[in-house]
Amino acid sequence: MSDQRNTDPKKQYDSPHQLDKLVSVNSQYELACNDEVDLKELWKAFWSGKWVIALITSVFILVSVIYSLSLPNYYRTEILLAPSSDESSGGAGVASQLGGLASLAGLNVSSGGIDKTSLSIEIIKSKKFIGNFIKKYELLAPLMAIEKWDHINNQLLYDESLYNSKTSEWLTSESGETLEPTKQQAYWKFIELLDINDDIGNSLIIISMTHQSPHVAKQWLDWLIKDINEQMKQRELFEAEKSIKYLTKQLEVTKVKELRAALYRIIEEQTKTIMFAQVRHEYIFKTIDPAIIPEVKSGPKRALICILGAFLGVLVATIVVFVRYFSKNKE
Repeated sequence: MSDQRNTDPKKQYDSPHQLDKLVSVNSQYELACNDEVDLKELWKAFWSGKWVIALITSVFILVSVIYSLSLPNYYRTEILLAPSSDESSGGAGVASQLGGLASLAGLNVSSGGIDKTSLSIEIIKSKKFIGNFIKKYELLAPLMAIEKWDHINNQLLYDESLYNSKTSEWLTSESGETLEPTKQQAYWKFIELLDINDDIGNSLIIISMTHQSPHVAKQWLDWLIKDINEQMKQRELFEAEKSIKYLTKQLEVTKVKELRAALYRIIEEQTKTIMFAQVRHEYIFKTIDPAIIPEVKSGPKRALICILGAFLGVLVATIVVFVRYFSKNKE
């Protein structure tokens, strides 16, 4: 025997409770369908609030224009460099010269050379080098307290609420604390203005500097290249002279003929390093295209700021209009 189910819709909802349930489900479905918003409804909402959108967008555009005009111009200059020294230092040639003789003296000589260019770039970006650079040329005020550049008189104007340009002193707050920036603050600000691109191929390097004054930007960049060349030169001279003194002492106590010949060759290499350091003016970086005083500003992009302000205004205004329109319809 098999059970026969009742498939007649009329008999299936004989009770009033079942009929009410069916009506409730149908009502919810109709409400869900009515909640779906088509393009015509969106356009109607947009058109009904067109004046609100226009007003809010105009306010955003006005604010963006005022903001963009309040920003000072800044200029960017750059210099194209190439490595001017052989990347293999005297120490790098030690391994090839000693060869099997290193075992005679119990030496462990590495064959890896020192990339002077990469080392110099990292030194430029270091806190110690930049800190000394700012202190040497007294760049703290032009870096941290500048308000704008007077292009007519070619003069830097400072924020008098931070720095007294007449007395060259930093002001203090109401609590008595000095407003002079810290070394770390000055470092991060300088890093924002400095850009180093060593990934352009052919071992070429582009270093750029940005400042409100084009004259200051060029001057700082020239000083930077001069100082890193001088510092690397002094570093190489110190290490070479120290190596020659040590090797000379080793010659006095070394009796092995082959090892003494190798030590003489190493001293010769270190002597060449001293000679090149003293002769070369551009020891690490050779200037291919020097920095110039830029005539055209590199920023700010005022037109782009105004366009973004207008776009943001339209977006915010549209959201406001849609929220108001559909809130009234639900009520």
